Amino acid sequence: MTLYATLASPLGELLLVGEESATAPGGVALASLSVPGQKGGVTVQDGWTYDPAAFAGIERQLRAYFDGARTRFEIPYVTRGTAFQQRVWKALEDIPYGTTTTYGRIAADIGAARGAVRAIGTAIGANPLLVVRPCHRVIGADGSLTGYAGGLERKAQLLALEGALPTES
Repeated sequence: MTLYATLASPLGELLLVGEESATAPGGVALASLSVPGQKGGVTVQDGWTYDPAAFAGIERQLRAYFDGARTRFEIPYVTRGTAFQQRVWKALEDIPYGTTTTYGRIAADIGAARGAVRAIGTAIGANPLLVVRPCHRVIGADGSLTGYAGGLERKAQLLALEGALPTES
């Protein structure tokens, strides 16, 4: 069964979507976290059940992150994607809080050719778990803020929160 809830945040109202899970704390594994107007973001579908209580633990972690009290998430989630996407997404999870990396560095980290940066960008753009899987920490090789499904303003907000906003040279 697909469950959902909304959460007010500094990024706007987040849409949390999850699936029932017997092994996840709270009984739900996160499948998607979307921000308003997100490119490729999900919308509530017929048959989904509104159940904010199922997301209480996830909500606590998100609030602590936005308050600056949490630097890493311990949220059970559902991963659906190609093998390549999953390799890229795993690399995102390994980017430490308060730091940034580049598309080229992600390519090197997963053993992809340097020329695979466009494919890396496409996989990052398909990340269904904004904030939790920190794709906002990936920037251009020149230090510029590039591509973020939630919008560059939100990417800048998240990097500023983490003290990792690049300075212009």
